[in-house]
Amino acid sequence: MGKDIGQAVREIVFSLPETEEVLSHGSPSFRVRGRTFATFTVNHHGDGRVALNVQAPPGAQQLCTERDPEHYFVPAYTGPRGWLGIDLNKGLSWKAIAARVREAYEAAAPPELTRSLGDTIEIDPPDRPMRPEEIDLFLRPRATEVLARLARICESLPETSRDRQFGNPVWKAGRRTFVGSQHRQGRLHLSFWVGADRQTFLEEDPRYCIPAYTGHNGWIDLDVEDRADWNEIEDLVMDSYRHFALKRMLRSLGEA
Repeated sequence: MGKDIGQAVREIVFSLPETEEVLSHGSPSFRVRGRTFATFTVNHHGDGRVALNVQAPPGAQQLCTERDPEHYFVPAYTGPRGWLGIDLNKGLSWKAIAARVREAYEAAAPPELTRSLGDTIEIDPPDRPMRPEEIDLFLRPRATEVLARLARICESLPETSRDRQFGNPVWKAGRRTFVGSQHRQGRLHLSFWVGADRQTFLEEDPRYCIPAYTGHNGWIDLDVEDRADWNEIEDLVMDSYRHFALKRMLRSLGEA
């Protein structure tokens, strides 16, 4: 099967003492004694990158991004704290990548661990390129099929449009999102507003879950990776649309 980029990243980070991997905000993060020093991201918020975001020494972010903008960038969220983004899919040597990872580790690890470090690891580069559908999961056949059918339902309603939020396809009624989509742990989910009372009822079905960031506002996620009941989905679309649509939109449906 060969070695892919994710395996190459882990070969480097796990060569460093007491490194552990945790999932943080949907991305693998690497820690030493509770302190994160690197995060591996794929198509983060739709940016199309296969990247490693790392802690960097003072001034390194500016130096790297100005001298080599093809391979280095300022990452979202952690960039203001001086972190450095490394594009892993643009031909940067893995010797250089390993050096940036070591610098990040040294910034996070306690002295007793950094004193024991030997030479920076040298690895064979990955030999299995990532396919487009591995970078953007919405290019997978299942996602393409589901979103095409969902689009026909959503876009048949008055004053709706397709957009993207954080890299994920959504549909809006006027300016307000009423249907969303995203992948969670590689599985395709659709999002709808249902209200707090209905959330509790739906969550008894294992296909549904209350999302972390929008759940408190009455949203629910439906797992459609394996199967989709389109009568059920259409009902969810309509209920969510009615909640967000303006009166003139509902009048176009003959409901106001």
